[in-house]
Amino acid sequence: MNGDEKKTSGSNHTPTIYNKFLICVLIFHDYRVKKMEFLIFGFIICLISTFIALRLIPARRNPNLPPGPRPLPIIGNLLDLGDNPHQSLAKLSESYGPIMSLKLGQLTAVVVSSPETIQQVLQTHDHFLSFRAVPDALSPYDHGQLAFPWIPVSPTYKNIRKICNTHLLSPKTLDANQNLRRTRIDDLLANIRRSALNGEAVDIGEAVFTTTLNLISYSIWSVDLADPNSEMAKQFKVTMRGLMEEAGKPNISDFFPVLKRLDMQGIRRRITVHFGKMFEMIDGMIDERLKMQELPDFSPKNDMLHHLLNMREDNNEIPLDRNQIKHSILVRSTQDSVSISLDA
Repeated sequence: MNGDEKKTSGSNHTPTIYNKFLICVLIFHDYRVKKMEFLIFGFIICLISTFIALRLIPARRNPNLPPGPRPLPIIGNLLDLGDNPHQSLAKLSESYGPIMSLKLGQLTAVVVSSPETIQQVLQTHDHFLSFRAVPDALSPYDHGQLAFPWIPVSPTYKNIRKICNTHLLSPKTLDANQNLRRTRIDDLLANIRRSALNGEAVDIGEAVFTTTLNLISYSIWSVDLADPNSEMAKQFKVTMRGLMEEAGKPNISDFFPVLKRLDMQGIRRRITVHFGKMFEMIDGMIDERLKMQELPDFSPKNDMLHHLLNMREDNNEIPLDRNQIKHSILVRSTQDSVSISLDA
């Protein structure tokens, strides 16, 4: 065999080997595609079968729970809340009544919507309400263990409740601040009227938020937070808004407590910073008030801080330490801001 024949023979074998290789690749690819299609088809069949089984099998519901919408697997009734939970809950109450139960992830929640039922819950059966779950966002600085709305029934709970009913939320205290509330509302209306005459846009949410914080600050420690030149007022507003925004976000750690340690949304980490800033300001106001009380010409203030400090010093029947005072002030600072944040 000469050189030309060798070249011809080599060139004839190359296409044959290449074609066989392509055939093998195509067969392998076809096998993988069919296998993937089979897995997808099997997954879809399993998913449909599970859904049908869950629909056919009656859900086991605790007979002691009030009625409510049927929960989905794992997520429960989270999808029923929608983008505006307060509106969604109002619509659901039309179907299931003033007391209904919802399954929110791993948690079971009882929702009360009518004024009459709420009055019974808060006055007659308030000891049941005191055992409700503490949101993960309120765990920093042990706020959920020291703040009145979340602590369980105990001597501390009864003492703080007595303080609120006797000194902080009594009709006498509320009547004493009536002129202050009227003055702040008049200021709000005057500012809106002035902006309207000048043709300026008015941010109603911001205006109401500022007015509410100012009312709160006066009732707590007699400080004007409407002063635009006050650095403390600016910091208080920013910190309070940050607290409200983080505490108001839906938190996966609340719906699935097994994931609480992960803090997947970072809410606990961010709100811890706001808690620290707020307690720093409260500590500063307490120290300033204690120094003022030592002055010979000090005039007592008719505010929350004055009553709390007096009870800590004079009333041995209701023990109250500085830490409880700080957390009580924080609760008072945030309770009126929740509805403002919701409306804004």
